[in-house]
Amino acid sequence: MGTAKLTQALLKNTKNPKLAWQLFKRIQSSPTNPSLLPSVPTIGRILLRSKMLPEIDHLHLLLLSSQPQQNSLASLISLVKLLAKSGFFDKAFSQFQSIRTKFPQYTPSICLYNALFEYCIKERRSDCVLWLYKDMVIAGVSPQTYTFNLLICGLCDLGYLEDARKLFDKMSDKGCVPNEFSFGILVRGYCRFGLANKGLELLDEMRRFGFLPNRVVYNTLISSFCKEGKTDDAEKLVERMRWDGLFPDVVTFNSRISGLCRAGNILEASRIFRDMQIDEELGLPRPNAITYNLMLEGFCKQGMLEEAKTLVDSMEKNGDWMNLESYNIWLLGLLRNGKLIEAQLVLKDMVNKGVEPNIYSYNIVMDGLCRNGMLSDARIVMGFILRSGLSPDTVTYSTLLHGYCRKGKLYEANDVLHEMMRYGCLPNTYTCNILLHSLWKEGKISEAEQLLQMMNEKGYDVDAVTCNVVIDGLCKSGKLEKAMEIANEMWTQGGAAVGNLGNSFIGLVDDVGSSKRCLPDLVTYSIIISALCKAGRIDEAKKKFKEMLGKSLQPDSVIFDTFIHIFCKEGKISSAFRVLKDMEKKGCNKSLQTYNSLILGLGSKNQIFEIYGLVDEMRERGITPNVCTYNNIIQSLCKNGKIQDTTSILDEMLQMGINPNISSFRILIEAFCKACDFGVAKELFEIALSICGHKEAFYSLMFNELLVGEQVSEAKVVFEAALDRSFHLGGFLYKDLIEKLCKDGKLEEASGILQKLIIKGYKFDPASFMPVVDGLGKRGNKHEADDLAKKMLEMASDGRVANKIYRSVRESIDRKETKYGGDDWQRIVHRDDGSGIALKALKRVQKGWGQGSLSSLQPQKTEFLDYW
Repeated sequence: MGTAKLTQALLKNTKNPKLAWQLFKRIQSSPTNPSLLPSVPTIGRILLRSKMLPEIDHLHLLLLSSQPQQNSLASLISLVKLLAKSGFFDKAFSQFQSIRTKFPQYTPSICLYNALFEYCIKERRSDCVLWLYKDMVIAGVSPQTYTFNLLICGLCDLGYLEDARKLFDKMSDKGCVPNEFSFGILVRGYCRFGLANKGLELLDEMRRFGFLPNRVVYNTLISSFCKEGKTDDAEKLVERMRWDGLFPDVVTFNSRISGLCRAGNILEASRIFRDMQIDEELGLPRPNAITYNLMLEGFCKQGMLEEAKTLVDSMEKNGDWMNLESYNIWLLGLLRNGKLIEAQLVLKDMVNKGVEPNIYSYNIVMDGLCRNGMLSDARIVMGFILRSGLSPDTVTYSTLLHGYCRKGKLYEANDVLHEMMRYGCLPNTYTCNILLHSLWKEGKISEAEQLLQMMNEKGYDVDAVTCNVVIDGLCKSGKLEKAMEIANEMWTQGGAAVGNLGNSFIGLVDDVGSSKRCLPDLVTYSIIISALCKAGRIDEAKKKFKEMLGKSLQPDSVIFDTFIHIFCKEGKISSAFRVLKDMEKKGCNKSLQTYNSLILGLGSKNQIFEIYGLVDEMRERGITPNVCTYNNIIQSLCKNGKIQDTTSILDEMLQMGINPNISSFRILIEAFCKACDFGVAKELFEIALSICGHKEAFYSLMFNELLVGEQVSEAKVVFEAALDRSFHLGGFLYKDLIEKLCKDGKLEEASGILQKLIIKGYKFDPASFMPVVDGLGKRGNKHEADDLAKKMLEMASDGRVANKIYRSVRESIDRKETKYGGDDWQRIVHRDDGSGIALKALKRVQKGWGQGSLSSLQPQKTEFLDYW
C-alpha cells in the first residue's frame, strides 16, 4: 500500500480511531512497508481527537526507533506541534525533551522555540519557559525580537514586571532591537497591575528608539489612569495625544468612560459623556452605541437606576442606540438591584418592540429569579424560552439547577438534570460542580463519589473549582488532613489529586491532559487556612500562608480577614491589628468583614471608644454597616454594662433602614432581663414581633427570661400566646412554669395549662403532671389527683414523651435543678421526694385499672433508639 493510499485509508476510518491505529501499525510492521512518515500527521490528529494518549506515546516511540532516524525527525517535530496545538502541552514538552536527548546534533529552529514559548506562556508554565530558554542558548539559537516579546508578555501576565523590564533592557545585548510592540506589551503589563506611571515613563523611551506612541498605547494609559482615579493625568495624556498629532477618537473617550465607570467614578464619566453629546464644535467625537452602553452599565453597577432609566428612554427615542446588548445590560442592572418585576416587564417590552431576546437575555432573568428563590417564576421563564423557539442551553439549566440546590431541593435538581439530558443539552463541568457542592453540603458523600465517577467516565475535565469543592467538603466534614493532602498533591498531580480521597475514590480521575494543569489557587488556600483557623491550628494556618506567598499567590482581603477574625475572636487584638497593617501594605482594602471582626475584638477588651472610631472610619470610606456590625456593637455595650446605650443603637439601625434580626433582639432582651428591667424587655419583645414576625424563638426567649426572673404571671401570658400559635415546645421551660404556679398555690392555673396542652394535641413530658398531682393531693382533692394521674398514665403508655427542655449556659448556672426536673417517665417512676403523694395516686390508679407492674410502664427498648 502506497503512502497516499494509506493516508486515504486512515481518513476513511476517522470515526473508528482504533481500526485506523491497527491499520497503521500493521503497515508499519510489514517488511515491505513504504515510508509512513507522510501519514504521521493524519494518524496523530485521529488519535488526539479521540484522546488516545497511550497510542500517541507508542507512535512517538515508533518514530524514535525508525531508520534512518534523520528522516523521522520532521515527523517527530510535527507531532510535538500537533500535541501543543491540541492542548496536550505536557506531552508535547516531554516529547520535545526526548527529541533533544535522542538527537543532540539537531538544532531546532527559532520558529519552533517561539511556538513552544507561546504555548508555555499560555499554560502559565514558567518552569518550562526557563528550560526552553536555557536549551535555546545551549543550541546556539539566537532569539528574535518576537521571542523577547513573547517572554516579556508572559512575565507581565504572571505579574513579574521587574523581570519583564530586565529582559526588555537586555534585548539590545542579544542583538535585538525593541519594536513598538515591545513597548506596547510592557505598557499594557504595567497598566494591568495599576502601575500606569511606570507605563508613562516608557513613552519618552519610545521616542529615543524612533517610535511614536500610537493610539492603542495612549488609550491603554488613559484607561488605566482613569481606573486608578487619576483623572488629571488622563486629561494631560489626552492633550499629549494632540501634540503628537493623534486626535482623540471615540475609542479614546470610551476608554476614559470605561475606566472611570470601573473605578466607580460615575459622575466624572457622566460629565465626559455629556460633553461628547453637546460640544461637537470643540472637535469632540460623538458618542456611539458602545459609549451609551458603557454609561448604562456604569449607572446600573452603581445602583443609579433613575439615571439609567432616563438614559434608556433617551436611547429608545434615538431608535438605533437601544440594541439587544443594551437591553441585556439594563436587564442585568435591574436584577442586580433586586428589581425582579421590572426586569420581567422589560423582557416582555423587548418582544413588543421587535427586539427578540436571545438566550443570554433569558439567562439573565433566570439567574436573578433563582438567586432570589423565585423558582416557580424561573420555571415560567423556561416556558417562554421554549415557546419563543429558542433552546435552553447549559447555562439555562445549570442556573435552574443551582437555584434548587441552593434551596437544598436535590430531588428537584436531579429532575432538572434529567430534563436537561433528555433535551440533548449535555451538562458541563460547571453543572457537575454545582451538584458536587450541594452533595458535599448535604453530607451525601457516597453520592458525591458517584458523581466524580460519572465525571471521569464522561470525560469531564476536573478543574480548580471541582478540586476546591471537594477540599471544602472534606474540611466541613471534619476531614481536614485529607483536604490538605489533596491540596498539596494538586501541585504535582493536578486535578488527578481528587482521585486520592480514599480506596473507593482511587482512579476516579485520570492523570491526563488538562487535569495536570489544575493547580491550587487563592480559593484553595483560603479554604484550607479558614479550616485550620476554625480548628484552632493557627500556626499551621500561618505556614500555609507563607507557602502561598512562596507559590507567587498574592493574598486577598478574604484571607487576611480570616486571620483578623480568628485573632479578634480569641481576644488577640494586637495580633489582629498587625495583620491589618500587613493587609494594607499589600494593597488590600478593609472590607465590611474586617470592620465587623475588629469591632467584635475591641468589644471583648472593653474598648468602646475605639469601636465608635471604627464605625466613623467605615462611613468615611463609604462602607455601610450591616446588621452584624450593629449586633457586635450592641453585644459589646451589653457586655460592658452600658445597656441603656443600646436603645439608641437600635433606633439608628431602624433609621438606616437596617432591620434588626433575631440575634439583635436576643442580645437586647437577655441583657435587659438580666438587669431586671423587664419593662424595656417586654417593649423590645413587641418591637421584635412587629419587625421580624411572630417567631417561636422570640416567644421561648421572652418566656424563659421572665420565668428565670420570677415574673411568673407575665411568663404565663407569653406561654399561652405561644400555645395559641401552636409553637413547638422544645425551647420552653414549661415544666418550671407549672412547678412555680403550684408552689405559689395557683393549682387551677397550672392545671389549666396542662388541659390546654392536652386539648391542643401537644406531646409533652408526663413529669409535668407531678407538681399538680402533689398539690391536689396535699389539698385533699383525691378525685382530681386520680384523674390527672390517669391522664399521665395514658400519655406515658402512648409514648408521648417528647419536647426536651433546652437551657442556655447562663440559665443552667443561674437556676438550680427543679424538684420535678426529670425529662422522662423512668425518673417519675423511681422518684422519692419524701411525701410521695403523686406516686401513691399513681399506684392507686394503676391498681384500679389493672395496668400491671410499674416496670411495665418504663420505656421499651427499640432498635431505633439503639441505632441512635
